[in-house]
Amino acid sequence: MKIDLTNKTAVVTGATGELGRTIVRSLAECGADVVICYYNKKDFANELKNEIQEKYSVKAISVWADVTDIDSIMAMKNEVSNSLGIADIIINNAVIQINWKDILEQDPKDYESQFKSCVMHNVYMAKAFVPDMIKQKYGRVIGINTECSMQNFITQSAYVSGKRGMDGVLRVLAREVGKYNITVNQVAPGWTISDRCREADGSESNINQDFPYIDRLPLRRRATDIEVANAICFLASDLAGSITGVYLPVCSGNVMPSI
Repeated sequence: MKIDLTNKTAVVTGATGELGRTIVRSLAECGADVVICYYNKKDFANELKNEIQEKYSVKAISVWADVTDIDSIMAMKNEVSNSLGIADIIINNAVIQINWKDILEQDPKDYESQFKSCVMHNVYMAKAFVPDMIKQKYGRVIGINTECSMQNFITQSAYVSGKRGMDGVLRVLAREVGKYNITVNQVAPGWTISDRCREADGSESNINQDFPYIDRLPLRRRATDIEVANAICFLASDLAGSITGVYLPVCSGNVMPSI
């Protein structure tokens, strides 16, 4: 049994980021044609596109989009349709990065940016891509959430407010479009090991030493970007055809949804 996404088209927002690039590569490795949606790394997006086409022999395009703007999302969707046809899978990964501060110190504009890039981003992507999924009676919507949504620690308020709002939108969407054979799920990473960490700290064994965060983890190690991408590929596949409305932490057990 393997994850097979052959003949599927997947759109990934924030695809040039640390996690996004790994998601794109993993989807392509499973056989999916991929859309590398970027905001400010055009050159890297094109490099990634060429790498994927050469290594995995799938189709790949790079497309600019501002995920906080409905017109930009719709223009990106049209480009996808013209180049690759209907998108079977959308991965809503992009988010505006902010500095975390106490509520009394956090700029109100940060709450607005998180609402736009978490909540409205997911709304706009649904409005753009889900109608075609409904027509073909098949689709996968996957939002990238965070373990912070369950933690609610100090300084997380702006980030958590956007991600918890996103959670509500996607759970409702799961109920609304399930009858069309469309699943809607969320993957929630923790403090993940990515290429940036590896380049700065060396081996993963070194990265996983002497951190209070790691001492709290049941697995005593941080999850990797590849492990997060593996979960995404599974939810994007037919192996997960009856799984919808899920918030799935991939964070070495740091948060555990309970019944």
